[in-house]
Amino acid sequence: MCGIIGAVSSRNVGKLLVQGLHKMEYRGYDSAGIALHQKDNIFNLRTLGKVSLLEDEMIEQRPKSKLGIAHTRWATHGKPSEKNAHPHTSSGEVNIVHNGIIENYLELKDKLIEAGYAFESETDSEVIAHLLHQHLQSNGDLLSAMHEAIKELDGAFAIAAIHIKDKNRLVVARNKSPLLIGIGLEENFAASDPLALSQLTSEFVFLEDGDIAEITKESYQVFDEKNSPVTRDVTQIDIAVNAVTKGEYSHFMEKEIYEQPTALANTIDGKLGDDDVLDNIFGLGSSEVFSKIKRIQFVACGTSLHAGKVGRFWFEHIAQIPCYVDFASEYRYRDPLVEEGTLFVTISQSGETADTLAALRYAQEKDYLSTLSICNVPTSSLARESEHVLFTNAGPEIGVASTKAFTTQLAGLMLLAMSIAKSLNKDKEQRKNLAYELRNLPKVIEETLKLSNEILNIVPNIADKHNALFLGRGMFFPIVQEGALKLKEISYIHAEAYPAGELKHGPLALVDDQIPVVALSPENTLTEKLVSNLEEVKARGGTLYVFGGENAKIKIERGEYIQMPECSELLAPIIYTIPLQILAYQVACQRGTDLDQPRNLAKSVTVE
Repeated sequence: MCGIIGAVSSRNVGKLLVQGLHKMEYRGYDSAGIALHQKDNIFNLRTLGKVSLLEDEMIEQRPKSKLGIAHTRWATHGKPSEKNAHPHTSSGEVNIVHNGIIENYLELKDKLIEAGYAFESETDSEVIAHLLHQHLQSNGDLLSAMHEAIKELDGAFAIAAIHIKDKNRLVVARNKSPLLIGIGLEENFAASDPLALSQLTSEFVFLEDGDIAEITKESYQVFDEKNSPVTRDVTQIDIAVNAVTKGEYSHFMEKEIYEQPTALANTIDGKLGDDDVLDNIFGLGSSEVFSKIKRIQFVACGTSLHAGKVGRFWFEHIAQIPCYVDFASEYRYRDPLVEEGTLFVTISQSGETADTLAALRYAQEKDYLSTLSICNVPTSSLARESEHVLFTNAGPEIGVASTKAFTTQLAGLMLLAMSIAKSLNKDKEQRKNLAYELRNLPKVIEETLKLSNEILNIVPNIADKHNALFLGRGMFFPIVQEGALKLKEISYIHAEAYPAGELKHGPLALVDDQIPVVALSPENTLTEKLVSNLEEVKARGGTLYVFGGENAKIKIERGEYIQMPECSELLAPIIYTIPLQILAYQVACQRGTDLDQPRNLAKSVTVE
């Protein structure tokens, strides 16, 4: 989950590298560091904490170099500290930065210690620096040393390395962790994410597993796992400056909440006809594949998993086929049975989530009908490795707590449900109505965002609490799970979500005047049941904060009822997500947390 960047240029690269780290800080912010090649040495600077602290030191020391690497860390092996920060060095000659996990590092560490190498950190990454140095003693060439070193590594890695005797070359390697080359004018780069290079280039080469590349300011060359030169496609990506800046907003999360009408419009753009979903919107031949589907397997992590849980309701109702939803981190370890005609669906914002990618690769070895991803990043590994894909087109999401990525995933899942229903000849009239409601969805979201002031009124009553309970029923249970997750992620308030009918089976014991209870009460077939559940909370002196429809009101003595805009029953989960995002955001603001970069978390989870 770390972010790495490297540059070789005809100009000073220190500032460029630090700016790139800032744009990748969503990947981790426990520590940061930089290594710069100078005349007779490699300047190495590491700081505990966020990139801004490294930047302050760089401004003070003003090192100059035309070749360097840098790193922002999310700690896995070894606690956050300066000694565990990257870059790691060996004998003052080799410096590396690494994203990933080396699974056999203890075995390698023992061998390297026996060979005379001393370790300064607790990380798994340091073995890479010493391995490179060891192989350099045999052949003296960094590229060859990298080729030999990665043969000994088990696990996931994106590596960038520089050598004191090579002032004009950067060497990188990839396996199961994202890594790309950025092509400039008399300068070239490497990074974990195109965002890091968005102001430097719009031309990128995405490396594949097993690739090694040498990069100079004039050129680059990629080699495959057999050490044979290969050509990888150049991809043009133009990232607008305003997409990666906060603009008028206080936080990226706030900006991304209010971008949701536009993001949803972008998701459905070009996918709907006058009265139905268009054919093959998930790729050439996808509609034909859908006609053979008998069941669906969803796999995802975190927020994306909640989207899959909502999707299950939609698919069983609209397409009338059974669905299963699994944690990506658990799926492949239970040796799942694959039934004939099963579509394997992964959901991910980044498309680089390690557990989701591993599940996809596992599924590709099984007898699934096909694989499909719903993803926000067209250049991601998930998108490239899936047979069919729908891009949500939400734009860059910088805030660690996902907002617009989630609601656009839901829109993508609805499009998938409609597409499969069409291929299976299910209820055309329902699809016609859903097409209309989807086109109207951005307007309803705009209306929902206007509830911000009403929500602000209840924030003080939640911000000073240590626990919260979220309740919903049916397809709104995953939505309250998402609401509870948001509150946990950015305000550090312990929050749990339950199906409201399960209150009497244990959670009711928690209810008193000190635990706020947040509930979703839309108008549907379960409304009366839910209201009865909420009466149980009232009877025990609980404080209720209910978001519901005009005719689903419950008389509240303690708490508040906030009326939601009217919307389609099936699309209501998307609308009811919005106030829970706003609530979590406003509570975090009042508590003064670092809500764009909450403690212990990172946006892109690229390690298992």
